[in-house]
Amino acid sequence: MSNKPHITGLELPGVYLLRTMADSFAVHQHLINHAPESAVIVGGGYIGLEMADAFIYRGMSVTVVEHSASVMKTVDASLGEIIQDELQAHGVTVINNVAIETIEQQGTKLLVKGKGFETKTDMVLVAVGVKPSTEVAQTANVATGIKGAIKVNSRMETNVPGIYAAGDCVETWHRLLNKYTYLPLGTTAHKQGRVAGENAVGGNREFTGSLGTQVVKVFELVIARTGLRDSESTEIGFEPVTLETQMWDHKAYYPGARKLHIRITGDRRTQRLLGAQIVGYYQAEVAKRIDIFATALFHNMQIEDLNDLDLSYTPPLSSPWDPVQMSAQAWLKQHSPSLLVSA
Repeated sequence: MSNKPHITGLELPGVYLLRTMADSFAVHQHLINHAPESAVIVGGGYIGLEMADAFIYRGMSVTVVEHSASVMKTVDASLGEIIQDELQAHGVTVINNVAIETIEQQGTKLLVKGKGFETKTDMVLVAVGVKPSTEVAQTANVATGIKGAIKVNSRMETNVPGIYAAGDCVETWHRLLNKYTYLPLGTTAHKQGRVAGENAVGGNREFTGSLGTQVVKVFELVIARTGLRDSESTEIGFEPVTLETQMWDHKAYYPGARKLHIRITGDRRTQRLLGAQIVGYYQAEVAKRIDIFATALFHNMQIEDLNDLDLSYTPPLSSPWDPVQMSAQAWLKQHSPSLLVSA
């Protein structure tokens, strides 16, 4: 279910939380019935930015208000700036470092206010994350933990015999953090659901954990990430160092080459790959390339090992050294001179 922030006026007509299919139907019906010309989106995460894209496509005036210093907090700030530039290039007004406090009805408009900020708009969309809906489980004495999510083991069993749980309502095992966390993702939910279903009918399957791999399209950009960033890595004892590089998505002599911004995080001591983030043009195979990193992370590979992968190449699509490998080589040149490889 959607997080319900401490904002006065969430119950007003024209104000919507967005998480479920029912929420989306309500928003769509409002667009049809009232034809709003402007919208304020509270929250600069995945859903908020996708909805900004959709509203601009409908010809609306859109303002995104994010309480942090940059949008898309799941990637580092330097990439957040690129995303913000893309939003602004398509007419989205982006307001950072503001927490919305009140929404008031003023005639036919809604007045949206935060510290040092206020604006009038036709509708408000609040997309500030989710929390598990576990009230029914708790009435059955099913144990809950992080953020109220249901505790499960690797077989997706709860503490109550015969009851299995999966998806956004459960804690998720993180392969790199080596502990449970709350990580509501559709891909994770499908894998957990398969495990729970098979075991419920007598099988013996285990959920092997998540890496937090995510991808989203916002206008002409695709933003993707997997694994850990510096702060998360430090918390569990690694010595992370992150390097950002820019690489052509395919051979520059072939028409249409675009820059990819790739950030690799690795452990300074062991050279182990810890995470990766990519921002690039939506036709630049960003999702494919983050999946290469995710596969490497799943198998605990070192950054050097990326250079041994037999990746496909043709000039319209890549280079003999894929951008994934060239970014790995750039990281190694700075942080492992003994493993210097020639590009």
